[in-house]
Amino acid sequence: MKVLGLTGGVGMGKSAAADLLRSRAVPVVDTDDLARQVVEPGQPALAEVEQAFGREIVGADGRLQRHELARRVFADPAARKRLEDLLHPRIRALWHAQVETWKKEGRSLAVVVIPLLFETSAEKELDATICIACTKATQRQRLLARGWSPTEIEQRIRAQWPIESKMSKADYVVWTEAGLDVHADQLSRVLQAFPAGQAA
Repeated sequence: MKVLGLTGGVGMGKSAAADLLRSRAVPVVDTDDLARQVVEPGQPALAEVEQAFGREIVGADGRLQRHELARRVFADPAARKRLEDLLHPRIRALWHAQVETWKKEGRSLAVVVIPLLFETSAEKELDATICIACTKATQRQRLLARGWSPTEIEQRIRAQWPIESKMSKADYVVWTEAGLDVHADQLSRVLQAFPAGQAA
């Protein structure tokens, strides 16, 4: 089985790419979803995050106050590193387990969405990498449309490698300035290099 890693800048179209891949029956696991799972109420990681960042980051309903935690860690690189050290090993273990399940099912291809793929050296564990990218102006427009403030946008962008660095390291680049049909066509061309019948 071939395992591809999909990455890119925040707001550049990773989720849209994941949806397009799923529509082609390609199994996809998104580490952002896993990051939410590992801090669900009752999970050991939530208790560790609470211990590291204070009781006020857990609400009265026992759930992580994600906005408050993000406000802290994206303003403080040391705090972000502390959070990543708590969560990343668990997230990696989960996506590895999912990949193993797909291997046992006889799948020929799978995709793991990892925003910090190169930052965490995950490319060493993958067969190829795809970077989803657009211009910085479009990226900011998309993030403003999400309701993010200019400060939040700058903090999130600074927390990742520059998109040019990700593009230079990736095996494939998908440019998302145009519509979804163009996005989909580019992904289709990438998938042609990994035909479904390819031996595991």
